[in-house]
Amino acid sequence: MPTNMKTELLIITALESELKRDALPSGVEIVYTGIGKINAAITSIKAINQYSPKRILNFGTAGKIKPDLHGLMEIGKVIQRDMQAEPLAPRGSTPFCVRPQEYLSTGQFVCGSGDSFVTTHDPWLHSLGVDVVDMELFAIAAVAYDYQIPWQSFKYITDDANESSGDDWHAKVHHGQDLFLEKMRDMLRN
Repeated sequence: MPTNMKTELLIITALESELKRDALPSGVEIVYTGIGKINAAITSIKAINQYSPKRILNFGTAGKIKPDLHGLMEIGKVIQRDMQAEPLAPRGSTPFCVRPQEYLSTGQFVCGSGDSFVTTHDPWLHSLGVDVVDMELFAIAAVAYDYQIPWQSFKYITDDANESSGDDWHAKVHHGQDLFLEKMRDMLRN
């Protein structure tokens, strides 16, 4: 990786199959984290140190928890859905941790991040008003928070977070790119 490059906007995405580098406007940098919160955290830290972005934009795919959702969703809050350390802390909270247990942005939807692919109903997600689930955003938002860089996230719904999610995700992983690019171009014009 080259060092000490500067960019206004850094896009962080898990996989190139979600968003192709050559589809982006010139001057916009993108990094691919791979799947999961650890990969997302490590890549985000390295990318921030390399590019010194003024803003981070996450794009990725998600499974929907609420059945009426579809298309591209802007995330306003992200929580950890897989931190389960009861009785030391309630589910979703990291015990003995002074960092926030949720991160906020400008959207209206709630994302639950975790290192598992959701394929079954989880009443806890419904009780917290989770709209969609992914596997990277909590880590990206936590790193952005630590570096005091504003972040936004857009998730394209590929599946219903049920037993057929794997096949649905594979079939639709690349479908959200054009919607995201349109949204990003609108943001860059303003």
